Amino acid sequence: MNIISNPNTLEKLKIASDSTDFEPVGDQPQVEHAPKRLAHDLPCITNVSTPTGAKPVMKTMMTTACERNCYYCPFRAGRGKTQRITFKPDEMAASFDQLQRAKIADGLFLSSGIIKGSVTTQDKILDTVEIIRRRYQYRGYVHLKIMPGAEYDQLYRAMQLADRVSINLEGATEDRLAALAPKKNFNEELLQRLAWAHQIRQSGVRASTVTQFVVGAVGDTDVELLSTSERLYRQMGLTRAYFSAFHPIVDTPFENLPSALPTREFRLYQSSFLLRDYGWNVEELPFEQTGNLRLDIDPKRAWAEAHLTHAPIELMLASREELMRIPGFGPKAAESIMKARRSGHLTELSHLRALGIRAPEQAAPFILLDGHKPAVQLSLF
Repeated sequence: MNIISNPNTLEKLKIASDSTDFEPVGDQPQVEHAPKRLAHDLPCITNVSTPTGAKPVMKTMMTTACERNCYYCPFRAGRGKTQRITFKPDEMAASFDQLQRAKIADGLFLSSGIIKGSVTTQDKILDTVEIIRRRYQYRGYVHLKIMPGAEYDQLYRAMQLADRVSINLEGATEDRLAALAPKKNFNEELLQRLAWAHQIRQSGVRASTVTQFVVGAVGDTDVELLSTSERLYRQMGLTRAYFSAFHPIVDTPFENLPSALPTREFRLYQSSFLLRDYGWNVEELPFEQTGNLRLDIDPKRAWAEAHLTHAPIELMLASREELMRIPGFGPKAAESIMKARRSGHLTELSHLRALGIRAPEQAAPFILLDGHKPAVQLSLF
């Protein structure tokens, strides 16, 4: 027996779920940890990692119709191959309630195409979540898409209702966005909303903010993407920048452009985490003359090969920040090393392995252990 009793609603959910495949909903970069559909016959349930743990999330849209003409988008205005469906707030809220009561969904990601303007569309999203929170008393995870050009009060209410909101820049600069989506305004419709979200959070509203970039369709460089990401992390309290490698969609103006490489997306995520979690600056990242990162090597290791090969770091003396510059060491490894050296000397790679560092051999070319280069013993296997 289907949990969703209305077959028309079930079919609409399937169409809407197909249209949100490229929307970022979870906390893991999709190139590494692709969200997976769960083993049942219901559409639009995606198993992802959220700030409150791994969850089966209902990922859907209020409508697949749209009056904007973004050149890469599957539901852009005028695209004949897109099936156009629309939910009313009551219908969407009731569908989610049925799924979460059946313990099939434990979270909601709600997006939409834009019809009758951004303000009207945002109202429908808010009305839906108001019903879910008030009528159905749902207290779990909600992630809402903010429409370009939404009003300040709408954003404020969305951040009261949701755990997370998405304000997607899509392009790294005003010019890049114009090439991707000529009807969107980078500063007035999007960047201003990210600034508002930062102000709202400072007033005590808890919701986090994320953004998304479309990578590789309009000549954007990694320098541009990561410079904008750094600015958002430092100045606007952004929680996460998502990078979506471009894939051409049939019957769009970009249908004949080549796909961006998934490896490029992965390197952008690695570099973004160095900016957000490791205290790096974008100027320190190892860009090539093209303005892009090397695809054949982790950016942290590329930096270490250039800077640490002939100036290795002494683990018995290094600061936390210096330790986290070493390939294979993250915040936990740095804390473990600093704690261990208070009670003894670290002289062998086996001592690092005993601290829970899985592959200290990665770090070996770039460190000193009590004044000496560590000996690396290769496994027979």
